[in-house]
Amino acid sequence: MPWIRVLLRYAAYALWVLPLSIRRIATRLRVPRRMLGETVLPQRFSVARSILHSALSGAVGLLAWFLAFLAVVAALRGIGYPLVVDENLEGSWGGPTLTGAWAVHAGLGVGLLPVWLLILAGIGTFQVRLVRGLLGRNGPRWPALVALVLATGGMLLFLAWLRQA
Repeated sequence: MPWIRVLLRYAAYALWVLPLSIRRIATRLRVPRRMLGETVLPQRFSVARSILHSALSGAVGLLAWFLAFLAVVAALRGIGYPLVVDENLEGSWGGPTLTGAWAVHAGLGVGLLPVWLLILAGIGTFQVRLVRGLLGRNGPRWPALVALVLATGGMLLFLAWLRQA
């Protein structure tokens, strides 16, 4: 199943971009080639583009880490549902018995892991487009705007997650 390996590589790249965003430009261009086989032809050096790429790729990388954290929390909470639940199971998914609620929560927590993997792989693919758009010769300019939208959406998601009861 080589496509799973490709998905895992792009998901790993999505997580690797956050620490990579503060590295030298040569390193930022070399990692996609070594990790994914994606060649990015460098453009003439620009301080503005380098700083913009660092900020945007770092923000989207932070979103990727937050989504990976949510995936792990959902899976662990689903598996360990009897440890985190109170006695009132009437309104719980799969309730009113603990066995039914545990089965539903564990099934959703573990069953949604492939969806989280696809989301992270999509972010990794987008990060390659962002490198090409800001640091490469032949990339489009739209990834910078999309990265700004993703960073804003990620910040709003994080604030909503913090305020949940």
